[in-house]
Amino acid sequence: MLPFFKRPDQFEAFRIKAGESNRLVVMFDSIKEKLDFIACVEIFDEGGLTPPNTHKTADELFFVLEGEGRARCDDSWVELRKGDAMVVPAGAEHVVENTGAGRLYTLTVMVPDEHFAELIRNGVPDRLDAEDLRVLQGVGA
Repeated sequence: MLPFFKRPDQFEAFRIKAGESNRLVVMFDSIKEKLDFIACVEIFDEGGLTPPNTHKTADELFFVLEGEGRARCDDSWVELRKGDAMVVPAGAEHVVENTGAGRLYTLTVMVPDEHFAELIRNGVPDRLDAEDLRVLQGVGA
């Protein structure tokens, strides 16, 4: 069996709703590749944040690729910067927000998918700009 493989220009970007500050860039998911998880890059515009949310059975990993932010998991806050990793356990209410100048990029993996791919793909298709591609391709700042 061959591995799943994509380059950044093959990723699909969405906003869950029109006008939201965050985009989700789907890399691999339960819909297209029939996986038990979703892997995406979440792009937070300046001041962007997730709404408070909880996942019943899914653990969620955030790895900061670029930018600065902070996150709340239940009653605990942590500061986030490039290279930091955080796992939010199933059942914990959490928020991630961009507190820096410029965009915040996180690699986000949710296991199991818990219908996250469906929520994203039912949103509004969007596009990646030159800055997004620079980060996704790992080119220096």
